[in-house]
Amino acid sequence: MDISNVKGRIFDIQKYSVHDGPGIRTIVFLKGCALRCRWCCNPESQSFEFQHMNTADGSKLIGRDVTAGEVFDEVKKDFAYYRRSGGGLTLSGGEMLLQPDFSLALLKLAKSHGINTAVESTGFAQFETIEKLLPYIDTYLLDIKHINGAKHKEFTNQDNVLILENAVKIAQLAKKCIVRVPTIPGFNDTPEEIREIARFAKNQMRVSEMNLLPYHRLGKDKYTGLDREYLMGDVLPPTDEHMEMLKKVCEEEGMRAKIGG
Repeated sequence: MDISNVKGRIFDIQKYSVHDGPGIRTIVFLKGCALRCRWCCNPESQSFEFQHMNTADGSKLIGRDVTAGEVFDEVKKDFAYYRRSGGGLTLSGGEMLLQPDFSLALLKLAKSHGINTAVESTGFAQFETIEKLLPYIDTYLLDIKHINGAKHKEFTNQDNVLILENAVKIAQLAKKCIVRVPTIPGFNDTPEEIREIARFAKNQMRVSEMNLLPYHRLGKDKYTGLDREYLMGDVLPPTDEHMEMLKKVCEEEGMRAKIGG
């Protein structure tokens, strides 16, 4: 089968991104996610089903079915930018592991054209699924949200046992793995919690780079548009000073730490 004909479901393609992998990138956002993080800034990504979101311009259909070839036709338009900046294609979501055949097709198409690849992923899938994708991924941006399983489940609706098991395997086999920590007040933003993640990344995963992603409220209006409750209430983003303190905690554990993607 021609991999260009593999079908998938996306909800957005974002060009000229500089925060989700090296260089200038095109991000393809896939629909569907097994987690329900309270702070998710793309709630329209969580369900694989088509949805209608109310916006200032009226009702908007979220989700469209496409082939890998159709998406890649958009991606390759910016090849010159990738070549000059070391950028490329990033798969995000949602969770690209929930559409593994489509993700694999896009990654293979990119690599066959010499385009750098990255994925943003929770690592929540059977490892056999992940293993098939790894040879075609240049940078694996892996979310580690918390070490404590009970708290992880309370805030995301999923335990983290599989995620942490896969994290170790991904780090061993990936060309490059960077741990990303969405830093959420009231969930994981204490020095002790960040230190636990840093130690796990350093000692168990054997990686040395972490990105701390500060919580923001930019997705709040989307919940209103989907007629859903925003479960973070009036929680405010962390201050710059607090983020710098957490960055220092990571560095104390021997990690190269960065605030933001």
